Amino acid sequence: MKYRRFGKTELQLPVISCGGMRYQQSWNSNDDYTPENQANLEATIRRAVDLGINHIETARGYGTSEKQLGQILPKLPREKIIVQTKVGPTEDPKQFEEVFNYSMSLLNLDYIDLFAFHGINNDTILEHTKRCLDTAYRWKKEGRVRHIGFSTHASTECIIKTIELDAFEYVNLHWYYVFQDNWPAVLEANKRDMGVFIISPNDKGGLLYKETKRMADLTAPYHPMVFNGLFCLAQPEVHTLSCGASKPSDFDIHLQTAELADRAAEISAPIAELLDKELERVLGKEWLETWHVGLPAWDKTPGEVNIPWILRLRNLALAFDMLEYGKMRYNLLGHGDHWFPGNKADKLAEIDLRDCLQRSPHRTRIPALLAETHELLVGAERKRLQKD
Repeated sequence: MKYRRFGKTELQLPVISCGGMRYQQSWNSNDDYTPENQANLEATIRRAVDLGINHIETARGYGTSEKQLGQILPKLPREKIIVQTKVGPTEDPKQFEEVFNYSMSLLNLDYIDLFAFHGINNDTILEHTKRCLDTAYRWKKEGRVRHIGFSTHASTECIIKTIELDAFEYVNLHWYYVFQDNWPAVLEANKRDMGVFIISPNDKGGLLYKETKRMADLTAPYHPMVFNGLFCLAQPEVHTLSCGASKPSDFDIHLQTAELADRAAEISAPIAELLDKELERVLGKEWLETWHVGLPAWDKTPGEVNIPWILRLRNLALAFDMLEYGKMRYNLLGHGDHWFPGNKADKLAEIDLRDCLQRSPHRTRIPALLAETHELLVGAERKRLQKD
């Protein structure tokens, strides 16, 4: 395992972290869990630690994850593990503290190494966060948390606004090959010497554990997950990548990413160039360079259609055959709340997009492309697993 300094926390984090979304029994935190599931979770955690993946990340919103981790974490050498949990801010700081206290009771730990405000995804939640900051810093003074950060699925603008509060030591955010919009936020965090944790590079980053043949051919001889991990780690501003393991063997492929981390730029750059060329070949240079220009945000669009993400999913489906990923993300629209906001393009006949598309060089084409993408990706509605 390789390690990187996690910004001003001064912690040495493994470049692969153990994410806690996939090994738990249930998304309902009140559910019981079976001995078989608990045995699998404990085997997963022990293998992670044996491999040097000593950063274990979870959240109050991850169902039974905290409760189940509370059965194994106290059995591990406390000074050798780095534990992170996350709690969503609330308008009332007292409620925020009650939830945190519940998390601590489940985890069976005296302190948390890394505490995160979970899901600062819009300006309203950012305002709730400001109300709760004093409470979190009291916990730090009391020794109940060592370092305070935040996780986010927000717009880049909102993420930067949150970073500019100068209240946090690290950030969990999305940035990987298929979604590079948040790079300005990564740079802003780096200016403040903040740790940068990449959320879901294998799932939200392209459903790469179900790789398409075209994607695999382009990233060969490396698995798409290895390429994507190295693409992220090629940037020194990035410190660790989440691996949401569901069983001990899920770490196997990520060991290659860790082993190659020192050559990340050398390996990933030519592959990224090949992928870029494939995008250009399939979509055309003009479209590739300008498709995103002048597009309105979902909340500034009639019907709250999430035009930027729909067109992004179209690009990936056409260039890399990423249909399953496209369907997974597209059919979450309308059901993703502030975690993945906006709606599908299923009611185009009822809305007029002309005014909101005035700044787009493709304003006359986009309505037809949205309709085309809807037909390509529409399927069963999806809902977020996480309970907010």
